[in-house]
Amino acid sequence: MSLLIKIDRYLRCTKMPVSKFGRLACNDPRLVTDLRRGRRPGPAVIERVDAFLRDSMPREMQP
Repeated sequence: MSLLIKIDRYLRCTKMPVSKFGRLACNDPRLVTDLRRGRRPGPAVIERVDAFLRDSMPREMQP
């Protein structure tokens, strides 16, 4: 599953604004907007986002 799909699922489930997600996950409020416009994240950004998603995943989204 791509990073952007994971982020979008999380945002839909939590109803979190995209800028807040970017700020909390990577200290970059434009992260999600830039990804949607074609930005390719580096390995460090991918790891930070994955770690944020792992640590803050709502129960209903957990496997």
